[in-house]
Amino acid sequence: LLESLGAIILATRFCPRFGFWPGVWFSVFHSVSAFCNAGFSVFSNSFESFTGDVLVNTVLIFLIILGGLGFLVLYESGEKISSSVRGRTLRISLHTRIVLTVTLLLIFGGFVLFLFLEWNGALAAFAPGQKITAALFQVVTARTAGFNTIAVNSLGSGTVFLLILLMFIGASPGSTGGGVKTSTLGIVMAFLKSKISARESVSLFRRTLPMELIMKAFSLIFLAMAVIVMASFVILVNQPEFSMKEVFFEVVSAFGTVGLSLGITPRLSPFSKTVIILTMYIGRIGPLTLLYAFSRRKAFGKY
Repeated sequence: LLESLGAIILATRFCPRFGFWPGVWFSVFHSVSAFCNAGFSVFSNSFESFTGDVLVNTVLIFLIILGGLGFLVLYESGEKISSSVRGRTLRISLHTRIVLTVTLLLIFGGFVLFLFLEWNGALAAFAPGQKITAALFQVVTARTAGFNTIAVNSLGSGTVFLLILLMFIGASPGSTGGGVKTSTLGIVMAFLKSKISARESVSLFRRTLPMELIMKAFSLIFLAMAVIVMASFVILVNQPEFSMKEVFFEVVSAFGTVGLSLGITPRLSPFSKTVIILTMYIGRIGPLTLLYAFSRRKAFGKY
C-alpha cells in the first residue's frame, strides 16, 4: 500500500517529464527501491536532477523512513492512531518507543550537523530552500537507502564521517534496512546514562532492561566494528592506491547495505569486490546471527 501510494504521487512528476509509460515505470521502480531501502536508481546520477523538487524529495524521504522503522513499529503506530481516533488509550511497546525516539534524534541531529558543515561547501551553489531539502534527504538516505541528490564526492571529510556514523547505525529491527539498528544504539546509550548516574540497573522509559539484552547490544556493536575493520584492512592491503577514507566509507556502506560510494566501486578488484559482497551479506543477516549460527549450543566447561 505504501509503495503504491508513493508510486502514484511520484508519477505526477515523472509522467509529464518522461512520458506516461516510462514515467509509470520510473515511479514504481523508485517507490519500491525507496521503501525497501535498496537505493537502486535507473537514473545515471541517482536523484541529483531533482535536488530542488520538494515533492519527489518528500515522497522518497517518507518511504525510506517508513521502510526503515520496521513492520512492528508501523503496525503499532497504526493501532495507536486508530485508537486515538476512537477515543481509546493504547500503550505502545518499549521497542516502538526506542525506535521512534532514536530515529527522530538521528534525523534531526544529522540534519543540523550536515547543514552546518556543508552550508558553504557542497550546498553553496543551492538556494536556502534547496539546501534544507538536500541536507534532510542526504541524512535520511544515508541511514540505509543509498540515494543521493548531491555528489557524495563533493562532501567534506567531516560530513563523510557523519554519513559513516549514520550508515553504521542504520535502520531498525524488522525493517528493510541494515546497520547495527537504532534499538541497539538506544540500549547502549541507556547503559552509559545509568553508569554516569551511578545506578545499578539500566532503565529506559521507566522500564528496566535485562543485562542479557545489554550484553547483546554491546556484542553486536563490537562484532560489527570487527567486521568493518577487517574488511577495510584487507582491501587497503590489496589495493593501496585507495585512501583510507574511500575504503572505510565503502565498507561501512556495504555493511549497512546502503550503497553510497565515494566513487571507487567500479575500480575494485575481483578480490575486493568479494570482500564487499561478504560484508554486505554479514551486514544484512547481522553479525550476531552469524555468530550464533556457528557457535556452540552449550557452554564448554563450568568455571
